[in-house]
Amino acid sequence: MSSIAIRDLKVSIDATEIIRGLDLEFHKGEVHAIMGPNGSGKSTLAKVMAGHPDYEVTGGDILLDGESILDLEPEERSRKGLFLAFQYPIEIPGVSNANFLRAALQARLPEGEELDAVEFYERLYQKMDTLEIRREFTSRSVNEGFSGGEKKRNEILQMAMLEPSYAVLDETDSGLDVDALRVVANGVNKLRSPKIGILLITHYQRLLNYIVPDFVHVMYEGRIVRSGDKELALELDSQGYDSLRPVETV
Repeated sequence: MSSIAIRDLKVSIDATEIIRGLDLEFHKGEVHAIMGPNGSGKSTLAKVMAGHPDYEVTGGDILLDGESILDLEPEERSRKGLFLAFQYPIEIPGVSNANFLRAALQARLPEGEELDAVEFYERLYQKMDTLEIRREFTSRSVNEGFSGGEKKRNEILQMAMLEPSYAVLDETDSGLDVDALRVVANGVNKLRSPKIGILLITHYQRLLNYIVPDFVHVMYEGRIVRSGDKELALELDSQGYDSLRPVETV
């Protein structure tokens, strides 16, 4: 079965180990959530999966459909079907959303092949209608002057257009009020299908009220220390993360 498999992953930055032997696997058609306190390594994991150059992988592997991606550049990982939605999406002044998406799709075509403009806009408008995004988004610069909710919805639109095999959503709920959270979650739910595996990274259980995961994993001090179903998220919400601290033996 198609999957992303993370095997005994160890990651450091500036000689400080952040991820300490992490194992995780998720398949197409599944939604997995990773929860954990600040500093547990959740966002580090997302960045390493995407190929951020500041992090050093000191052990283990990340396999996409059975093939290691550790030696691939970020754009190569993207072409193979991996998508990352950022916790803090950056602004790109002077580049419209339409041109940004068109360039991203063009980059996936074989050399010499051109993206058909009419087909592109037909597809873009269809995705925008599905996600209930106004047409004016196409002419606005990428994330410039956007509210937190608009930035996150724009990330979901990018995911819809690129149609990745695997999507990692790094704290998509960060900075959103309840109304914006509901809208963004609705967009993610509309994109759920057997063709995509989704990894949600979040600090709070509230996101999982709207995007119900198939599996929940708890990350603590660079490791997955517990896994379960959505009930685990409710337990964390009531008891906190300290109750799941691994017991040290002597």
